[in-house]
Amino acid sequence: MVSIKKKNMNGNTYYYLEHSFRKNGKIDKKEKYLGSTLPKNIDQVKEEFLREFYQETWFIRFDTIKEQFIKEKRNIPPSMKKKETEQFATAFTYNTNRIEGSTITLRETADLLERGISPSQRPLEDIKETEAHKEVFNGMLNYKKEMTLPTVLYWHKQLFQYTKPDAAGKIRTYQVGISGSRFKPPYLIELDFLLREFFDWFRKNKDMLHPVHLAGLVHLKFVTIHPFGDGNGRISRLLMNYVLNKNGYPMLIIPYSQRMSYYTALERSQLKKDESVFILWFFKRYLKECKQYLK
Repeated sequence: MVSIKKKNMNGNTYYYLEHSFRKNGKIDKKEKYLGSTLPKNIDQVKEEFLREFYQETWFIRFDTIKEQFIKEKRNIPPSMKKKETEQFATAFTYNTNRIEGSTITLRETADLLERGISPSQRPLEDIKETEAHKEVFNGMLNYKKEMTLPTVLYWHKQLFQYTKPDAAGKIRTYQVGISGSRFKPPYLIELDFLLREFFDWFRKNKDMLHPVHLAGLVHLKFVTIHPFGDGNGRISRLLMNYVLNKNGYPMLIIPYSQRMSYYTALERSQLKKDESVFILWFFKRYLKECKQYLK
């Protein structure tokens, strides 16, 4: 979190930006001197300060990951690339649906998606949404155009057309809450403005921000808007991987086993209105999931 600090020396007041972060199990700090008066564009200065920190601490490693990922892909035969994509789709589908309460196991997900074997004694809704998620994921992989609201609405409709047809592809017209969270999603009257603001922000920043940073922000911003009655998390994680894949970076699976730290990072970011809380969690998770490319 970036905060403004004052230091008094010889009767004069001087301002600094300070960012606290954990490094090797200890709290460390990075500072930036602002002067004897606060800049008028303080929000912009804060963003630039954070980007400098991210570049030094994270982005260099992320770019190494991309370089090694691309190099490895060149040596994989097309048939094996297809198999790897199927395996990723299975694991991603399992984890993203499991986070949202699906009862289908990883083995059952693999049998269903890769071999067409439906699990017995599982809710039909879970089965249909598992199959639909893989279809949406495959469509997302092949989608080369810019992300827009109609695209997102179409993906949401595909995801829920067989299980929640009355809500599929539609912006919610009622207030919702998030089970177990203190964060309250925006009111209905705010949704139109927030969605337009989100896509305007995306268009302006998609070529300016580092792709891993952009992916994390897309996830956080969209799930915070919470425009749907159901499926906000799943759509947000699809959008996250759309950004990573489109920019040539390895896609990310947020494991079901890490759901509590994931929920906590999201909630803290939303309640504090501080994007860096979730982004730092996201960076650490991405680095851990892609550590094989840093050897």
